[in-house]
Amino acid sequence: MYYRFGKVFYFFSVLVFLFALLYFYAALPEQIGFRFDDQGILLRDFAKSTFFYGLAFGFLVLNLVTIYTPKTLETKANRKLHRLFPIGDPYRDYLLAWFYSFGGWVNASLSLAALFVHAINNQEVISASAYNLWFLLMPVVLFVWVGALFVLLFKKFKSTQVGIN
Repeated sequence: MYYRFGKVFYFFSVLVFLFALLYFYAALPEQIGFRFDDQGILLRDFAKSTFFYGLAFGFLVLNLVTIYTPKTLETKANRKLHRLFPIGDPYRDYLLAWFYSFGGWVNASLSLAALFVHAINNQEVISASAYNLWFLLMPVVLFVWVGALFVLLFKKFKSTQVGIN
């Protein structure tokens, strides 16, 4: 049941990322700066298309890596994983929910990265410092989510050991 909420969050985050990527791509200048000195002078830059294709490629790779495990569990392609998390096991639902929601958080962080690049390149329109809370919060959320995976796996292995004795 929970994994359905994770799937909805994941697919919503895909739509948000695609919207953010296309919107911010259209609003960026032709040369995107990513390193500035103290006076705001551009030190390093790259082409707008490089940013677009690089972020799109990163999105595809991270989504393939993140969603591979739950898809193999759902389709029973990975026999060892299916044996460890059989249908009807409550931890199977929790694991699927974790992977889909983690994919959603990864997509949200990529959307935030696109916002950050947009903010530092359009300082007259939008201030990057206005989003400092979000820029600091996203790594904390990802760290907590990975910690939740370890707690989930620990509980699953503990319940498996109790069932054997």
